[in-house]
Amino acid sequence: MEARRLGVLTKVDLRKIWPHEALDFTRWLSNEENIQLLCDELDIELENIKVEEAAGRFNVDIVAEEVVTKRRVIIENQLEITDHKHLGQLLTYAAAHDAGIIVWNVKNYTEEHKQAIDWFNRNMPEGISFFLVQVELWQIADSPPAPKFNVVSQPNNWAKTVKRTGNVDKDLPSELKLLQQKFWSDFREYVNNFIPKTSLNLGRTPRPQHWYDISIGTTKALIALTFNSRQKQLGCELYIRSDGAFYQMLKNDKEKIEAEVGGPLNWMDLPDSTAFRIITYQNFNPTSESGWQSNFEWLKSKAEIFQKTFKRYLVPSYGS
Repeated sequence: MEARRLGVLTKVDLRKIWPHEALDFTRWLSNEENIQLLCDELDIELENIKVEEAAGRFNVDIVAEEVVTKRRVIIENQLEITDHKHLGQLLTYAAAHDAGIIVWNVKNYTEEHKQAIDWFNRNMPEGISFFLVQVELWQIADSPPAPKFNVVSQPNNWAKTVKRTGNVDKDLPSELKLLQQKFWSDFREYVNNFIPKTSLNLGRTPRPQHWYDISIGTTKALIALTFNSRQKQLGCELYIRSDGAFYQMLKNDKEKIEAEVGGPLNWMDLPDSTAFRIITYQNFNPTSESGWQSNFEWLKSKAEIFQKTFKRYLVPSYGS
């Protein structure tokens, strides 16, 4: 059997895509779809995102709030190697905004600056957390560059337990994460116990995160269900991995597909992404468990319709 040919990852210079930190990178990052990539790596959810917010005589790149604890978050971007000037700015902005979460996105870092961030995390009060994040861009052949956020320094045990301030026990996972895991666990139980049996494959164990993936038997795409606590929205989407030609083929059939799924869809061919998304949303109240069953019914129904509609394009023999 002939070995399958694989692509080679090539690193892309950040300045080639984002020549100017404030005008290009910060504006790009402030977009909801893009900042979510960073949030996923930091295990937080943000709201009230503002760009170039004043801090005395200076402007901090991005200011936001953490959804559950309402802690102020500041993000300082530096598309070069770390230096003392930006470290000083980071601390100045943190003080000016009384920030509880401080994020420093950089192209590269010195060991001295990493040690400084580590020292802050060891010695600051429990409610203050520092992150040093290395930003990279990668591509395969002529594919669009894909951003990657590598967390270089973070509070001790952050990956295991998202520490919280106020009246929440610091050893407990995030309230939001617990809510997400319960929602997906209850949804999975609802679908698996549904009669007649569904064709959806919900084999994956639910995790404390804002999405739940459903395999549809191909590596080209999957169905993703999403839980947006900030905008109080549920989503059902077809997530297409790095196949612009396939996405365009679907978009050419937009009217037919939207008629089949029962309404208009959001077609997201993001220029800075190597993935494509076709989404529908529904409003919901994440904290009202009494209303979850109707949410489960909507998610199950939409996921089944998406599977039936899109799998015919992905697997030609499906449904024949």
